[in-house]
Amino acid sequence: MPQGPHLREVAGPQDAGKRLDHLLQARLAGFSRSRLQEWMRAGRVLVNGAAQKPSYSVRAGDVVDVEPADLAPLDASPEAIPLSVLYEDDDLVAIDKPAGLAVHSGAGVRSGTLVNALLGRFQSLSRVGGAMRPGIVHRLDRFTSGVVLVAKNDAAHRRLAEQFAARKVEKVYLALVHGRVKLDSARIDKPIARDPQRRVRMTTRLAGGRHAWSEYRVLRRFPNFTLLEVRIGTGRTHQIRVHLSSIGHPVAGDRLYGAPARADRYFLHAHRIRFAQPSTGEAVEIVSPLPAELEAWMSRL
Repeated sequence: MPQGPHLREVAGPQDAGKRLDHLLQARLAGFSRSRLQEWMRAGRVLVNGAAQKPSYSVRAGDVVDVEPADLAPLDASPEAIPLSVLYEDDDLVAIDKPAGLAVHSGAGVRSGTLVNALLGRFQSLSRVGGAMRPGIVHRLDRFTSGVVLVAKNDAAHRRLAEQFAARKVEKVYLALVHGRVKLDSARIDKPIARDPQRRVRMTTRLAGGRHAWSEYRVLRRFPNFTLLEVRIGTGRTHQIRVHLSSIGHPVAGDRLYGAPARADRYFLHAHRIRFAQPSTGEAVEIVSPLPAELEAWMSRL
């Protein structure tokens, strides 16, 4: 595999206490954080001659050696990954996506995705989204579970995409959030933009963000948590997560938006979706039951 030149960084007093991956991201701005973390996992980053985790706390005087390597190419080839099918007809299939399964290849994810699984199971998928994203009409975050619609042909893809763009697709999520939500129901109408300080995050604090709204309804209250049903009228990146965090109630387990680390995933589930069948126009509603690990999480409350 092609390799770049050896890199060496020496931590100064101002760097003491920083995470190793944060230090390298600041020093090596030409590489993404996910790529740096991949090099760490592969043993290509040494601190004083020893491999360290991305979370390693840097000390002044630490010598960090980096051996860059090219990432493996993005791979959209068939893989034998089990899939749970909630609905299927000649135009589309609805998959019950588990948490942890990325929809397609991207930063830090080269294979083992929903796309790889779809190619391994279905003979025909739409190509409107490009060769790397066959069939993919919309997405869920990697650690969000629930219903994902997949188009089998280009005509169905275009008609479904038109429904999403016109906001005619009803999407309902279940979210467990920290704290006691005061109102039984409310609408969050805040624009969403990329956080310039942490590019992996989104924020509602900047002018000029993209319009976004979410509505929630309280389903159940616990001593320190609230279970919500959330409907979204727009489909911005991390929309539900950033909106709920913006009102002081981050999704349980969502460390990126302020929740304590309590699980390997966050409690956000795409529970129900309603749309018009692309060929017939008939209403179709698909429901994904709450996963067992989220049921168990609630039972412990």
